[in-house]
Amino acid sequence: MKIVALAGGVGGAKLAEGLAQVLPPDSLTIIVNTGDDFEYLGLQICPDLDTVCYSLAGLANPVTGWGRSGETWSALESLAELGGPTWFRLGDRDLGTHLERTRLLRSGFRLSEITQRFCQAWGIHVRVIPMSDSPIPTWVDTDEGEVAFQEYFVRRQCRPRVKGFRFVDVEYAEPAPGIMDAIHEADGVIICPSNPWVSIDPILAVPGIKSLLRPAQGNSRPVIAVSPLVGGEAIKGPAAKMYLELGFQPSALAVARHYGAQKEEGLLSGIVIDQLDQNLADSIIALGIRPLVTDTVMRTSTDRHRLAESVIEFNKSLL
Repeated sequence: MKIVALAGGVGGAKLAEGLAQVLPPDSLTIIVNTGDDFEYLGLQICPDLDTVCYSLAGLANPVTGWGRSGETWSALESLAELGGPTWFRLGDRDLGTHLERTRLLRSGFRLSEITQRFCQAWGIHVRVIPMSDSPIPTWVDTDEGEVAFQEYFVRRQCRPRVKGFRFVDVEYAEPAPGIMDAIHEADGVIICPSNPWVSIDPILAVPGIKSLLRPAQGNSRPVIAVSPLVGGEAIKGPAAKMYLELGFQPSALAVARHYGAQKEEGLLSGIVIDQLDQNLADSIIALGIRPLVTDTVMRTSTDRHRLAESVIEFNKSLL
């Protein structure tokens, strides 16, 4: 069975790690959001790519879920002494990743090629692909004006009220090499428990990806989302706040409506929701989406393995 996973952020990285534990390496392709990417201190930073890769490689900080374990901060401290910007925290180990990525980009390598090189160096055997080799920065429209995503997310701590999102120049972008073939060959697509607005929607906005995920003649591949909202709250990040500010009651049902049912020209044939949201199952069924109710909170590696197994079995049941 071949699976494609769409991922971004800590929640997406956790399930990606679980899927890598239960599937053979050649059976899993992870497509990662790059809308969070930006330039900082002259370096190209790819937060979601790095979070996913560090998790798959066993290098992620186990407390934060992002950054590297055993991190030190000497470079940042020196930068602060000189009065430089330190609002985006780059650790010493993490800094090496950004230095080499930037050097390779300036040498003419594509982001997808660089990601493959990094995965080989870190011992990652599943395929990890950025959504595009073209820059597609996410901008957030807020009550304080439009700001770049990292400015909103990190520097302003998600405080401004959200009014909408813009994925700059996405209409001119193309999926990175390997993405369309992976989706064509997939027996199922898993939308990880990532923020739908700013981790998954940028991937779906890349021309060709969303249309290929929809069922076509002779193609009945399941598309399953794992809700990032549990009991109306996000496990991590501002997803629930975004839903509320955009006029939607945050819930697993709102996530199901966000992606839509395949029979209504949406994406989903199934959604995985937490036991706390079991009362929403009938409403989700009414949308034409089949729910799986289970424990979706991933505190440990064992939790990630367990949830990944449940999602794969759910996918098999929908084939």
